[in-house]
Amino acid sequence: MKKIDLKKELKSLYQPSAKVVVLVDVPTMNYLMVDGEGDPNTSKSYAEATETLFAVAYTVKFSVKKSQEIDYGIMPLESLWWADDMSAFSTGDKAKWKWTAMIMQPSFVTAKIVAEAVADVKKKKPPALAKLRFESLTEGTCAQTLHIGPFSEEGPTIERVHEFIRVQGVKLAGKHHEIYLSDIRKAAPEKWKTVVRQPMTKEPGRATWTRCSGG
Repeated sequence: MKKIDLKKELKSLYQPSAKVVVLVDVPTMNYLMVDGEGDPNTSKSYAEATETLFAVAYTVKFSVKKSQEIDYGIMPLESLWWADDMSAFSTGDKAKWKWTAMIMQPSFVTAKIVAEAVADVKKKKPPALAKLRFESLTEGTCAQTLHIGPFSEEGPTIERVHEFIRVQGVKLAGKHHEIYLSDIRKAAPEKWKTVVRQPMTKEPGRATWTRCSGG
């Protein structure tokens, strides 16, 4: 049985320092994704998306372990955040936020494996399964750091990342990206660890999406 530690292999992307903001080149990666909108703290749809993502992710993992004899740890929950009116995003009007909740999948996970996992999980009737998709995301050059503490106190950390980008003489691009490294059900809020990532470019732009295909 081959065992893979994806967090270790992708240490620069998933284990940044909280002391500094750094540049990272994020390769194209594949994700299970569910879109939604509304305040994540009160939105039932965000909780349902999270439940569904992990249900499919674990089913995919066990399928790969059986068919390919590869064992790997499930990657953490991630989310992209934005708003049609970005002033609503910056002022904290979370009711108007839009999001994509997602879990990264290793390169050997194919669309066929995901489709089979979805068909299997369907029997358990996870609430957001109809919204789930398997796509690749290309972010390219990003600035990122680690925020330690509750989500409500992320503001200064996000501003550090944005200021770092401004100092580079370039612009923000794409969507605000967070990676949740802590189990908030068990860890104290002051110890929560969240990767804060922001794509950047010399020209206004956005991250690109490609639907995953192949067997």
